[in-house]
Amino acid sequence: MTIIVNDKMQTNYSYELVEPIGKNFAFDFTPELSPKQMLAMGVFEGHYLNDCQNEFPYDWFENAKISLSKPDISCNMFGLKSRQPLSVWQKKGWIIMPDPRGWFQWYCRYYMGRRIIDIDKIQIKRWRSFRRHKAQIEQNCSMFDIDCRKRQRQALLQWAYNPIF
Repeated sequence: MTIIVNDKMQTNYSYELVEPIGKNFAFDFTPELSPKQMLAMGVFEGHYLNDCQNEFPYDWFENAKISLSKPDISCNMFGLKSRQPLSVWQKKGWIIMPDPRGWFQWYCRYYMGRRIIDIDKIQIKRWRSFRRHKAQIEQNCSMFDIDCRKRQRQALLQWAYNPIF
């Protein structure tokens, strides 16, 4: 299946889905949450995939916490600011094409079944390195104390780790 993307950030970009949705991930990539779960729990201040929802399954957005007009911290699970402007991501080299919105866009496309081996390796390595934040929460917080290290928990959620354990 071919997906054709036409949104605010990409025009006439297409990619092939070569794996079943949510299946056949790299052996060292074991995200704890699906994009649908992440959107429902509250990520990116509700203002991330708003103009490109038709690229992904409709049901991902049925219970998503979305803010169409502007970023809204109340849409985040932990109710705090959780993102930097795209310009910061671009300046730091964190945007890897062909995914101009960053890691989460890559993850959504990977989850859908797109595979680009070189890019997948880079993004999976970035995801694995984020695991250190979960270890810090486990070492410093009581189990299920969601008020402990809320900023790190929100960040974990945005990298497909379960922030509550």
